[in-house]
Amino acid sequence: MADTYARPRFGASREPKNLVNPGGRLVRMIDFVTGSHTRAVAFLLLCGLLFFLPGFFNIPPVDRDEARFAQATKQMVETGDFVDIRFQEDVRYKKPVGIYWMQAAAVQTASALGLPRAELRIWVYRIPSLIGAIGAVLLTYWTALAFVTRRGAVLAALLMCGSVLLGVEARLAKTDAMLLLTVVAAMGAMARAYLCWQRGEDPAHPPWSWPAIFWTALAGGILIKGPLILLFAGLTIVTLALLDRSIAWLRLLRPVWGLMWTLVLVLPWFVAIFWRAGDAFFAESVGGDMLSKLGAQESHGMPPGLYLLLFWVTFWPGAPLAAMAAPAVWRARREPGAQYLLAWLVPSWIVFEAVLTKLPHYVLPLYPAIAILTAGAVERRVLSRSWLMRGSAWWFAIPALASLIAVIGAIALTRQPAFLAWPFVAAALIFGLFAWWLYEDSRAERSLLNAVVAALFLAFAIYGVVLPSLTPLFPSAEIARALRNVRCVGPKAASAGFHEPSLVFMTGTSTLLTDGSGAADFLNQGSCRFALVEARSERSFAQRAEAIGLRYNVANRIEGYNISQGRSVSIAIFRSEGTE
Repeated sequence: MADTYARPRFGASREPKNLVNPGGRLVRMIDFVTGSHTRAVAFLLLCGLLFFLPGFFNIPPVDRDEARFAQATKQMVETGDFVDIRFQEDVRYKKPVGIYWMQAAAVQTASALGLPRAELRIWVYRIPSLIGAIGAVLLTYWTALAFVTRRGAVLAALLMCGSVLLGVEARLAKTDAMLLLTVVAAMGAMARAYLCWQRGEDPAHPPWSWPAIFWTALAGGILIKGPLILLFAGLTIVTLALLDRSIAWLRLLRPVWGLMWTLVLVLPWFVAIFWRAGDAFFAESVGGDMLSKLGAQESHGMPPGLYLLLFWVTFWPGAPLAAMAAPAVWRARREPGAQYLLAWLVPSWIVFEAVLTKLPHYVLPLYPAIAILTAGAVERRVLSRSWLMRGSAWWFAIPALASLIAVIGAIALTRQPAFLAWPFVAAALIFGLFAWWLYEDSRAERSLLNAVVAALFLAFAIYGVVLPSLTPLFPSAEIARALRNVRCVGPKAASAGFHEPSLVFMTGTSTLLTDGSGAADFLNQGSCRFALVEARSERSFAQRAEAIGLRYNVANRIEGYNISQGRSVSIAIFRSEGTE
């Protein structure tokens, strides 16, 4: 019988029956999870855990903000005073009490569940940030449903989930991840009211869910970080009012009842702190913290344009697609959906660029708007075909650069090449390469999904393996470990020359922060005392010890790097003679 198929000629390769498509299975996965809201939410919840848990438990306290927040919360738990905010004896009135209450609730819950030494485990204090980050991803999905299809909403949420900046904030025990959750909730509720008005709908009985979410989120944002959330909502409302010459849609948010509800939520603590400290909180929070940011606070002053420059890293892997989406978004700027999202994004971005004090996380609450605009452009297949397409190379460049920096940093600091990270690095490079090579306008979704997978493997490599191994970056953890190994009961410590908040958090609230002479006097006051003296303070310590006849021994020496000050440190642990 004659063959009914063509034989390949000698030496010719046989054509594969199924062409390899590195993004095909990822696209089919999205097809499946977007079949229902339940699947989409479960998928995004799983993605949030996969992205944010690597390193969550084993990265030590990071100076300085995280350690300050955690220590202030620890003192709340220790004293039972949940009104006042203090770091040791100093008041800490830069931010309201919301995040401290959440962290304290996490610590007390962990202790009630039997977790030993819960108050000393930094990851317990990070739980509100983890909840805030995952909640922000889910709320980005919910907000995006007002503008795009379910598939586009999942893509927008994935852009937020993979964002480098959100990944960092999810692992830090501070305010910004939870603030993001409140902002996205408020802006999502406001978007529904605005788009309802734009469609010409005029319900006789507007739903209470929108105002309930909006005003509750506003109250939560105020308790977490003061009036900053009002900036995002207020600038959006003012911009839309100027463009539409109307604010009639605001009645759908029931402003009278909403303002009353917000005051009910926020006033009790503000009255309590005023009763406790007078106007000290308001003077420090508004005058000492918020208004001082108009200048170069804490040496963080930078010129305009910094956030745009940082965007290419902090919003990776979404940044290349956002650039390709920009021309189409600008063309559609008068469409109601795009107009709302741009009103959310542009005015606040301009304000942050104009303010001299700049820190990367300030613009994080604007990233959901960018994610939704980008997902809408991907969904409509209107991405730019110009030179902006070259930006797809960034999907491979970031894993390559990050991996190189991580390995070199590990070798420089620990003399170890972090071999455990290499498989994850290789996977990130492969998927980043696929995202770059396979990019084309009609299949941008496929490339985006490959880039998101690259971001996931990069998170495992950097946060899960490399950072926890860089012990010299966390000298406080090494000092605390050394003090836990002493044989005396109830060790007390004084530190000279190294005053980082993480040291107080890990060695105890009673840790004395002093100079070399003070450390010698402290050591002379009894047994089971330890002086932690940085090399630059050793001379004054030795001179004072000689003057008072102090006899002491060197228990250990910690070599490390102070990331807050950007310099190496060498900390000797001195103990009074006879102390073991």
